[in-house]
Amino acid sequence: MKLHWIKTHWTIKKLFSNYVWDIPNTENKVYLTFDDGPTPEITQWTLNQLKNYNAKATFFCIGDNIRKYPDVLKEVLKEGHSIGNHTFNHLNGWKTNTQDYIENAKLFEKEYGKLSTENCQLFRPPYGKIKPSQSNILRKMGFKIIMWDVLSVDFDVTITPEKCLENVLQNVHSGSIIVFHDSVKAFANLEYVLPRTLEFLKQKGLVCAKLI
Repeated sequence: MKLHWIKTHWTIKKLFSNYVWDIPNTENKVYLTFDDGPTPEITQWTLNQLKNYNAKATFFCIGDNIRKYPDVLKEVLKEGHSIGNHTFNHLNGWKTNTQDYIENAKLFEKEYGKLSTENCQLFRPPYGKIKPSQSNILRKMGFKIIMWDVLSVDFDVTITPEKCLENVLQNVHSGSIIVFHDSVKAFANLEYVLPRTLEFLKQKGLVCAKLI
């Protein structure tokens, strides 16, 4: 089993305070996020689960997936969820020069702009890896860099669905930003974890809200 940083430590949040790690609030809101979609069938399944609990979420999409599956993205928008930029090709910022990285993020904007007139102001770096130079430019372009407080690790095929659920339930609290993935790779875990997470949050009086 691989080691993952499930709960983001306060020192990391302080060191990289230009990024959004959580959103403290007095309304018991938590923020479910889904990376790497849209993915046919899996994203639709995710939307149905959210709808069952009247929950809103934020989908950090890959631009090339929007290009391939525009109708799925339209469903996400129709259900009233937020969309975030996850680059066009799921680039690792640490391994990509800054100009290429920014251009790839702009390619996402161009593709998304074909389907929505709303300005996309949220950005999540794939793998959580982004250089300061890339972050500085994106923030000057008006983006908020959204990281996370709780990592479900649903993408790791070596962990059990039960462990994935534990990662979330033992660490979530009001203000948490939680990472899931509406991807083929993550679905075996997501299918088990998401409905149980939604039920747990409901029982705890926590409200699933979208990032704005």
